[in-house]
Amino acid sequence: MKRLNVGMLGTGFMGRAHSNAFNQVGRFFELPCQPVLKCCYGRNVETLKAFQKTWGYEEIATDWRALVESDEIDLIDVCTPNFLHKDMVIAAAEAGKMIVCEKPLAMNYAEAQEMVAATEKAGVPTCVSFCYRRNPSVMLFKQIVEENRIGRPFHYRATYDQDYTISSKVPVGGAALWRLDANVAGSGVTGDLLAHSIDCAEWLNGRISRVCAHTEIFIKERTNAVTGEKTPITIDDACMFMAIFENGSVGVFESSRYARGRKNFNTMEMNGENGACYFNLEEPEYLQFFRYADPKTGLKVEDHLTGWQKILVTNSEHPYMNRYWVPGTVIGYEHYFINQIADFILQASGGTPVAPVPTIADGARIQKVCDSVIKSAQESRWVEIE
Repeated sequence: MKRLNVGMLGTGFMGRAHSNAFNQVGRFFELPCQPVLKCCYGRNVETLKAFQKTWGYEEIATDWRALVESDEIDLIDVCTPNFLHKDMVIAAAEAGKMIVCEKPLAMNYAEAQEMVAATEKAGVPTCVSFCYRRNPSVMLFKQIVEENRIGRPFHYRATYDQDYTISSKVPVGGAALWRLDANVAGSGVTGDLLAHSIDCAEWLNGRISRVCAHTEIFIKERTNAVTGEKTPITIDDACMFMAIFENGSVGVFESSRYARGRKNFNTMEMNGENGACYFNLEEPEYLQFFRYADPKTGLKVEDHLTGWQKILVTNSEHPYMNRYWVPGTVIGYEHYFINQIADFILQASGGTPVAPVPTIADGARIQKVCDSVIKSAQESRWVEIE
């Protein structure tokens, strides 16, 4: 089988998740090529060598441009902090590589537009890692929407809460907490967490046309993990916004890193004329579905059968689950990335993915919405999204 040589940029949390996916995907999916972990890039040689040993990379590199331009590399996977995404993606496009890039796509929409122009000019396959689309329960949510089981949508709600930065003793910067540094991350929870929520919302319910937002910075100053000096915090710790969708439904979004007790509380709910769906990432194997009307006739189902159903999404007829275990045995976070890589390789090779993957252009669209949310919060007004 033909090799697909992978060049990994970044050795952190996402680098681990993506490396595992490339290692595992061929064991669960029939693909036209075999992903091979060829080379990984990082700045700290000791950390880089440990990463290489753990995940089985053949080589290491401390010069990302040399890695990107190498004739031995077929696919570049960008898992670095956000401020590096633009240059790396554009360089990979110019080198003719397939590209996977973590979210948020860029520091802002202007950068994202440059990335779209470069990748479209090069004509290379791309994927932005909105991994929660690849959760089987969320994919079933999409299927239910497409089957008109929700019908005309009225409300969409999304929450993405964590609690890991509540303490004022948590520093800013360094390898672990660069997400608190505006110069590295671009935005706070809006780009880091709500980008996922916005992507799923537009995927499930269509485009957002207007937003009205408020953001909050609870701790204004933190100790810099590198210099030890006090550093002003300028990115959002919490964000909430109202949204109007193009289909006329209304939405409410909330995200915070100060939600005590919430670890990765990513929820989405859609209420419509025929029914409703609700998903919670902290119970990822379940999808809750409210049946009210028959999607074909529009007639109300029997009174004694209306109500919320808690569906255990592990059967072979559920999205992706025929690739894994017997019914009742769940899959986890790492499998969303496996599903994503499988769909990307199949899509790029002219095969049939379970669902199309979001491209760099799709990632730019989400960046545009995120920028509009930040602008709305800064100017305290509704902002139209063209």
